[in-house]
Amino acid sequence: MQTAKPVRRLITVDDGNGQSKKIADGPSPDVRSDPARPGYRATRIWVTDRTPARIGSITETVHLPHTLEPPPGGSVCRVVTFPPERGAPRVGAREVQAFFESMGSPQASTGGSGAPHPYMQRTRTLDFCLVLEGEITLVLDTQEVSLKAGDTVVQRGTNHAWSNRSDAPCTIAFSLHDAAG
Repeated sequence: MQTAKPVRRLITVDDGNGQSKKIADGPSPDVRSDPARPGYRATRIWVTDRTPARIGSITETVHLPHTLEPPPGGSVCRVVTFPPERGAPRVGAREVQAFFESMGSPQASTGGSGAPHPYMQRTRTLDFCLVLEGEITLVLDTQEVSLKAGDTVVQRGTNHAWSNRSDAPCTIAFSLHDAAG
């Protein structure tokens, strides 16, 4: 199985003279995995704790608690690689719950007996999703949608899961924003 390459994160600011410059360039320091899904890799790029976001400060934000959803009023940018499910060991309720706990959001899990996918989840967020590489199936309560590189999804707080039924990893960029019901 291919291993996901690190996600390069470049951070820029304006200096004291108003000139733009790079202040960081390298792999993002906040990467999570899922032992039940070898090859799964969630890289948190940046988090904001309010809207509008502060751009004049160079304070790092990945120190904020790690959760699937952003802080109240904030946003989170993440790049996730989903390994193929075909041939992978069956995942049970215990492994799924451990994953959501490790991501700081046990309440997001909606999977269980009768759910269309074990990793079904719901967060009160508006998510912009861009498939960067590979193919994936968006699993909803009433239907499934096949997606490929270049496709986008506007996820509006609905119950869903991501299922990689191909033979290669799939990488998706996510921008999640706190939302109201």
